[in-house]
Amino acid sequence: MQQTAEAGALEISEEEIFYEQVSAQRRKLYGIAYSYLRSEADALEVLQETTCRAWQKRKSLRNPERFTPWLVRILINCCKDELKRRKHIVTAEQPERFEDGVMEMRSDHRLDMDQALDAVKPKYRQVLVLKYYKDMTVSDIAEVLDKPEGTVKTWLNKGLKQLRDRMKRKGEY
Repeated sequence: MQQTAEAGALEISEEEIFYEQVSAQRRKLYGIAYSYLRSEADALEVLQETTCRAWQKRKSLRNPERFTPWLVRILINCCKDELKRRKHIVTAEQPERFEDGVMEMRSDHRLDMDQALDAVKPKYRQVLVLKYYKDMTVSDIAEVLDKPEGTVKTWLNKGLKQLRDRMKRKGEY
């Protein structure tokens, strides 16, 4: 009986630790998910899926100090899965229009940037999102993506070039 009670206490403790670790990263995770999916509902759904996958695979984490990069990597994979699933569903979202010309202009610029970012290769887009939307350092991105820093720098440069080229073409029309 004593062993069963102790085992239950250990499991609760492990759950509590996991919950605290995930909760500490919730804003960052939501921001990354939202930048990929651009929908609050989808971002929240992907966060749930990420938490579930992380809990199921928690034993595969070899170094507990790398919990955050490990969790972000799971999140990115969940986002990619959702984007693949979405490819079969075509939606036509209209940008919000405000009577105030300033708000309309900001919305149009944001829409242009989003469309240009969508045209960038996915591996470059994810690096751009993590760097410029989530303000992560090159070393943090390298750790999250499990890639050398040199690769991340190359992807950043190539992604920025694609983004610039796309925005220039948009400006010519």
